[in-house]
Parts: sequence; C-alpha cells; structure tokens
Amino acid sequence: MPSLYRFTDPRLATLDGFQVEIDEAHERADIVLGRPPYNVVSMPQRDQLRLTFEALDEESRVRVIVLRAVGEHFSSGGNIGGFMEASPEHVSKLAWNIAAPARCAKPVIVANRGYCFGVGFELSLACDFRIASETTLYALPEQKLGQIPGSGGSARLQKMVGITRTKDIVMRSKRITGKQALKWGIATECVPDVELEDATDRLVDELRAFPPLAQRTAKKLLNDTEDSTLAIAIELEGHCYSRLRQSDDFREGVEAFNAKRSPKFVGR
Repeated sequence: MPSLYRFTDPRLATLDGFQVEIDEAHERADIVLGRPPYNVVSMPQRDQLRLTFEALDEESRVRVIVLRAVGEHFSSGGNIGGFMEASPEHVSKLAWNIAAPARCAKPVIVANRGYCFGVGFELSLACDFRIASETTLYALPEQKLGQIPGSGGSARLQKMVGITRTKDIVMRSKRITGKQALKWGIATECVPDVELEDATDRLVDELRAFPPLAQRTAKKLLNDTEDSTLAIAIELEGHCYSRLRQSDDFREGVEAFNAKRSPKFVGR
C-alpha cells in the first residue's frame, strides 16, 4: 500500500497544496494535487513541486513518477492574486520550476481530468506522458487576463502542434478536449473518466518493465535533440547507443532474448 513520503529537505517539511505518496512494491511515487475542487496552484507550491521532482529523481525506490490530482479537476491554473504579489525576480523563475518534470531523469506520467488550465496545462506539457480523461479540457487562458503563458506553455505547445494550432489555443484562449488533444498529439492516451486510474497504473507497470538506464538515456536524448539538426541528433544518438552497448542491462537483454527468458534489469 502507498504511504506518505517523508522529505529530509526542511523546505518540504510542510507541503503547500499537495502530498507525495510512495508505493515501493510498484516502484512509483505519486505527486497528488490536493486543493479541490479546482486544485489552484500557489506561488510557493511551484517552488516545492520543483524540489519534489528533484528529490524523487534521487530516490532509489522510485522508477516512475505520477502526477495526479484529487477531485474532478486536475487544476484550473495558478493563484491569480499571487502574480500581483510576487516580485519580478520570482516570476522570472516560474518556467524553471514548472519544467522540473522534463528535467527529471525518470519517466513522468500525468493523469488529467476536468479543467487543466494555465499552469496546470503547462505542468502537464512538461511531463513525458499525458493520459487524458474524456472529461479533460486543456486551455491557456492568460489572454483573458492581459497576459501570455509564462511557464513554457506556448513554447512547448508550438513544438507539439505547430504555430497555427498554438495561436488558435493561446490567442483565443481556446479550450481543447481530451479527444482533440489525442488527435493533435498533445495527449498520449484519452480514456473514459472511470478508466483514468487503471490506464495510469497500466502505463506505470509497462514502463517499469524496461531497463532504467536505457529509459533515462532515451528521455534525455529526445529532450536534448528536440531543437537540434538531424545530423546532430543522429550523432548524439550514436554516442548514446555506444554507451549503452557497454551496460550490464544490454548484456542481460541480449542473453535473456537468446535464452528465451524474461530479462532482469538492474540499471547498470
């Protein structure tokens, strides 16, 4: 059974608007937004989420991280009043905090349902896999406040769906359903609402079956080469392939394949 995760960092002694559960049997950690009904993300919470991802990245008991929320909505976005109170220096770091799932070496899955607006959408876009419920509505509504997305939302979205669709979403504060997000390549899966937890569990178990070293390498390679030329991407891919060729996991994978048995990967 999952249990609450205890941090050693004093900055995480009292968590603001979320909790962290660890399930050692399934090698997973769940970051659970817990400020229903809309799970509004506060300014201090953004800093703590970054620190949490960094801590879990170093946790040997965790192979996969899941980001999810309590209630019918993932998050309606940030605390609007907090923007007026925050210093320009603090605001300038928002994108770095929200990009923590992308920097994390381990696979990060986000389970979305209901409202997934503003920073909730931006945080989801920084994850590796987005499983959307059919109730999900994605949006970047900052134009309605006289602003633009400030935590990587428009930049990440443009890489995924192109400039035309991104302008449609950002400049019109347009809402996108989970089914539409799947068609456009924003969501990895779109499932009925009652199946969201089961779909997340299945993906966690699927990812756990792969060798951790190869998985971490693939994530970093894909992130690092997103903006590179084809020639550079192929060159870096070759270097990563060569490095993994020397790993115990690769040797185990080949031996298991030849012996027609299931491999036992250890991450070396």
